[in-house]
Amino acid sequence: MAFLGLRKWSTPVLRPMAPFLAASAITFYLVSKMQEMGVRSETYAKDPKNPYGAQIAKEAHH
Repeated sequence: MAFLGLRKWSTPVLRPMAPFLAASAITFYLVSKMQEMGVRSETYAKDPKNPYGAQIAKEAHH
């Protein structure tokens, strides 16, 4: 019998969601790496619109 909507056993949440959480983490990591490679490519490293241009130029001189 449920008391105020609470059950005797808790509803599993983390175990059924584990594949989706893992896939989300992997996707986030891979997209961030692809973005980093794209920003640092030779074509866009010297582009004045690149927000990381100054940082890339400073690292290139070292």
